Amino acid sequence: MDSNQKASGDGLAGTQKEAALRSLMQRTGYQLRQENGQRRYGGPPPGWDGPPPERGSEIFVGKLPRDLFEDELVPLCEKFGKIYEVRMMMDFNGNNRGYAFVTFSNKQEARAAMKQLNNYEIRNGRLLGVCASVDNCRLFVGGIPKTKKREEILSEMKKVTDGVVDVIVYPSAADKSKNRGFAFVEYESHRAAAMARRKLLPGRIQLWGHAIAVDWAEPEVEVDEDTMATVKILYVRNLMLQTTEETIEKEFNSLKPGAVERVKKIRDYAFVHFTQREDAINAMKALDGKMVDGSPIEVTLAKPVDKDSYVRYTRGTGGRGGSLLQTDYTSYTLGQVSYSRMSCDTMFDQQEVLEELCQKNNWGQPVYQLHSAIGPDQRQLFLYKITIPALATQYPNVHPFTPAKLCAGVEEAKIHAAEHTLQTLGVQTEGATDASCATAAAVAAVAFPGM
Repeated sequence: MDSNQKASGDGLAGTQKEAALRSLMQRTGYQLRQENGQRRYGGPPPGWDGPPPERGSEIFVGKLPRDLFEDELVPLCEKFGKIYEVRMMMDFNGNNRGYAFVTFSNKQEARAAMKQLNNYEIRNGRLLGVCASVDNCRLFVGGIPKTKKREEILSEMKKVTDGVVDVIVYPSAADKSKNRGFAFVEYESHRAAAMARRKLLPGRIQLWGHAIAVDWAEPEVEVDEDTMATVKILYVRNLMLQTTEETIEKEFNSLKPGAVERVKKIRDYAFVHFTQREDAINAMKALDGKMVDGSPIEVTLAKPVDKDSYVRYTRGTGGRGGSLLQTDYTSYTLGQVSYSRMSCDTMFDQQEVLEELCQKNNWGQPVYQLHSAIGPDQRQLFLYKITIPALATQYPNVHPFTPAKLCAGVEEAKIHAAEHTLQTLGVQTEGATDASCATAAAVAAVAFPGM
């Protein structure tokens, strides 16, 4: 194929900065092609032999000026390593959509670029926002009967979707013989997960005769090896509700008395702080899987996250654009620990009331979706939308339940969303402890008058 044929087939004719983009292609030998709302540079690059780069080699580059393109972005990123691919999200007017994904040849180069380019002044007064990108292969599936075991869920998911690798199921905090009404389903690739998500959309498929809800799972927090090498706090899950901090401290001190500095238990999980990292590692190896008050506990190193600066983006559907997900994990900096995950009793009260209501009426597990916006004072604000599978299928025009208020914190937003949904459904939230006060008929009459 000659150069004229290539030029006519790459979709660049008449685009902004066409001459500069063609000059870039001539210099590097990479190809540019337009597809599905994005423009791909490379992927693979010229002479690449072998599989794509390892997971963790891609970064998200946000806050791009809308008239900035590959001719400016590529030379900037080339300073940190070999570029495998750049995917720039494009709108119908030929501008970029404010963000791009850049994949390097390995994760070390990606990490270096991320550190150097975050808050980099790309133009006068315009700072880039750069963080790790996650090629998400995991779906959240809600509305699963709580009596189903992992093997049953895995078998069912393999029947209705392709490419299933694993299913992660967590036991109920109150009854370890039951699941929590949801599962995380891991697929062999992002494409397989995206196809499964499309197939499982509400109203299309039921599992065991139950309505289900499906969405992208929030990616696991990835922390660099250097940071993890300093961690001396253990995350302990699958505890019984009645297990006390004293019991946990006694178990983890059993290997070396006095090794534990303190314990913080929140519902059915806890954080165990050690004075020395070596003692934490030894305790993790020895106690992972041990029965404590009749429940096998899971013990891992806690993952530290700087909540002020750590924001995750994950590939979505279609053009795989970035959807903002603020992490919900414990965060600590310079040894100061704040327990941010599920630390408010009120949150549990409202969520449990809503969950019980949905279970009673066979509506499927409520699904929470986090959204984020920047306020007038440049603070990040949060809002949760809640989808109830059975109601979403019957009344799509009123779903998801969306509160009008943006909140300053993730936890506050979740509380407010649960309260808003319960109030919309006609359930009193103040002091509410039992969802049995609302029957399906009463709820429908309040939420959907005139039906």
